[in-house]
Order: sequence, then C-alpha cells, then structure tokens
Amino acid sequence: VAEIEKKIREAFEVFDRESNKTVDARDIGCIVRSLGCFPSEAELRELLAKVVEGGEEEEATRFIHLDKFLPVMTKVLLDRSYWPIREDILLHAFEALDENKCGYITKEDLVKYLTEE
Repeated sequence: VAEIEKKIREAFEVFDRESNKTVDARDIGCIVRSLGCFPSEAELRELLAKVVEGGEEEEATRFIHLDKFLPVMTKVLLDRSYWPIREDILLHAFEALDENKCGYITKEDLVKYLTEE
C-alpha cells in the first residue's frame, strides 16, 4: 500500500502547481490516467463524487486536496477498478512523444506534455 500511495502522491504533485497539496478538479482525469487507469467519463465523475463527499461544496468542486484523493485512488488501484490501456497503444503514444527516437523522454518533457499540450 505504501508503494501505491507513493505513486499516487508523485502523480498528484505533477499537477499541484501551487505546491499546496491541491489540484484543479479538471486535472483529476489526467492524474488517474497517468496511474494506468482509464475510466470512462461517467466513471470519472463517480470517482470525483467520492473524492468530494463531505467537503465544502463550492471549494470541493474546484480543487481537490491530496488527503481526500489519496484514499479513494488507493482503493481504485488496489481493486483494479478500471481496465489498463493496451500495451501496443501505450507504446505507440510513447513513440509519438519520443521525437528524437532515443527510447526515452525526459521528466521535464513528460510534465510539459501532460500539463500543456
């Protein structure tokens, strides 16, 4: 469980632009997908509803705090709630990002692709 929580924290931090353990709710889909989960839009809305349960309504719908996201996402990963993307599709996407065909992309480029493009 500790290793899963570490992965979730790392994915969350990529989108925590203010470094205050919160992300824009619109980024949750990207975070979930970066963890190898590919829910439908309806499933993603259900996931968000679980994360914001009991929170301040207006604030909770705009920003998601790590402390609320972590237990919900940990359960999703432990239960293998969503099917992963097929390996060949993932490899094709990676190759498209690897412009220099060197077999890797830098962390900085990955962050740029996930947050800007």
